[in-house]
Amino acid sequence: MRNTRVGAGICLIVGALGLSAPAAVAATGPAAEPSIRISPGRATPGSQVTVSTKACGKETYGKGTSEVGGAFHLFAGERKGTLVGVFEIPEGTVARTDTVIVKCPPRIMITDTYRIADRVQSGGGAPSGGHTPSGGVDAGFGAPTDKGTQLAAGSVLLAGALAGGVVRMRRRVSPVGA
Repeated sequence: MRNTRVGAGICLIVGALGLSAPAAVAATGPAAEPSIRISPGRATPGSQVTVSTKACGKETYGKGTSEVGGAFHLFAGERKGTLVGVFEIPEGTVARTDTVIVKCPPRIMITDTYRIADRVQSGGGAPSGGHTPSGGVDAGFGAPTDKGTQLAAGSVLLAGALAGGVVRMRRRVSPVGA
């Protein structure tokens, strides 16, 4: 009777892992990459912003629009399958979030946002808002680029939990004198 319960438990765990495998594989495919890469993620007035995407597939041309920078074109970049476009943020633009829309034939439309920060003052000081943040403060813009490592670490944790459960169940089942 006990073996039936252990077998049923193992089947449930293996089934749950089996059902999650297609989602894990899909997360590491091309759709897992950010649709648009906007560089820099925190731009200043007067600077150029570069927009690149792989979402257009084999297309060699795309159109983009920025609320602040206006319309721009995307052309084939240095890497195969990547389109790249550049636009400039006008001087005098106030700090805010800007939305970029990229359109590719036949019917692909991707939207993303980035921050426009205050310009650093000529004395080397910080923007009018106080100090200039850096490092982890800039985190949170876009999707993580290394999901494979995250999935591997999660799998190791699940395997460890499963092994611990098996060891515990085996100790319970084995006779005291063994």
